[in-house]
Amino acid sequence: MATTTGRLLPRGGDSKGRRMMDKRFAKVALMLMVAGMALMLVSPAFAQPAHTEGETAVAADSGSFFPGMTAANFGGAIGAGLVVIGGGYGIGRIGGSAVESMARQPEAAGSISTAMIITAAMIEGATLFGVLGCFLAIQK
Repeated sequence: MATTTGRLLPRGGDSKGRRMMDKRFAKVALMLMVAGMALMLVSPAFAQPAHTEGETAVAADSGSFFPGMTAANFGGAIGAGLVVIGGGYGIGRIGGSAVESMARQPEAAGSISTAMIITAAMIEGATLFGVLGCFLAIQK
């Protein structure tokens, strides 16, 4: 950052470089998610028992990726993970905004930190209820 008469001016390549890095990070994250999902869906195919010559009966659920209740378990686990990620993102945004506003107005730091803690507790409570709902979906 270059300073000119007390103001901070961005360098010419900083914003463009940051956007390119964000795009690159998003592409890598998307590829890793796709690879992870592919590995989760393919692994049950390799876990099938070997058939013997005399065995002709095949279980009714053997043709699906998630036989029985495992699909509900998988969905509940994914839902719980998304709830926790969303809660963490929200609390992180609250903390970042609170610190920034405390830096701008130090005299209001007490009321800002109180409001931040109360809001973070509310988000944490909503996250807890969301995770419990996902766990209850798994139990049924």
